Amino acid sequence: MKKLGIEDLVHFDFMDPPAPETLMRALELLNFLGALDDDGEMTPLGSAMADFPLDPQMAKMLLESPKHSCSDEILSIVALLSVPQIFLRPNEARRAADAAKAQFVHESGDHLTLLNVYHAYRSNSNDGNWCWDNFLNARSLKSADNVRDQLLRIMERLDVDRVSTPFDSPQYYSNIQKAMTAGYFMQVAHLERTGHYLTVKDNQIVMLHPSSALDHKPEWVLYNEFVLTTKNYIRTVSEVRADWLLELAPAYYDLSEFPQCEGRRVLEKLMIRKSEGKKSRGDKKSRKDKERKQRVW
Repeated sequence: MKKLGIEDLVHFDFMDPPAPETLMRALELLNFLGALDDDGEMTPLGSAMADFPLDPQMAKMLLESPKHSCSDEILSIVALLSVPQIFLRPNEARRAADAAKAQFVHESGDHLTLLNVYHAYRSNSNDGNWCWDNFLNARSLKSADNVRDQLLRIMERLDVDRVSTPFDSPQYYSNIQKAMTAGYFMQVAHLERTGHYLTVKDNQIVMLHPSSALDHKPEWVLYNEFVLTTKNYIRTVSEVRADWLLELAPAYYDLSEFPQCEGRRVLEKLMIRKSEGKKSRGDKKSRKDKERKQRVW
């Protein structure tokens, strides 16, 4: 709506108006993502994000991906997140389906597991039975191909660079995770000492969804979906690092705005260590400069 020039969203005559709280949370999300400035005006980044038929977080991921040298990989992940479930698990063959999925699992979570599937799918595109043999939804994967092509055309129109880290680089997967964090830093949960996860700021107790590829509990995770059933689940989950949160979203992770929780204390300690590290490096540089001057004299 901002892209269309509609400025006063609060008093806009919606056919089915959202609750004021919902509208304010949406505006807050866009502000933290950098799509709106502090005056509520659309930024150049926000204008580019609006060109994508995606949730704002996914659009931000795509536009940030060149900074982390993973444009093609984020394109594939976003395309897979935009189509129906790709994993099939028929009741009569659950064990076989789980075994098939296990061959694609990445230890860092669901997003990189999806990427592994897509790489394998493209490598076996000439095998008509490959999806069936691996309990994968061929229709969804074909749809992901089409979505990816559509998003690629938009990126090319916006002159967004396509860059990728070499697959054999130690930073290949971590660069992808950082790009994901740039979009989904508001959908993060911390593992408490009690063994359950607590969402940042909202402080909601959540559990990893049973379908997650994660077979362990990382300290910090980001998630795509919040699923409310008899329990609060987070679905499509991946491990992230606390220092990425502070680096990529310093405004959102202003700890003076955080409720008291274990996650806040962990981040505070990390900030202190980073600050002390900078001071130590500064002291070393000062000593070296002083020694250099003394040698000159």
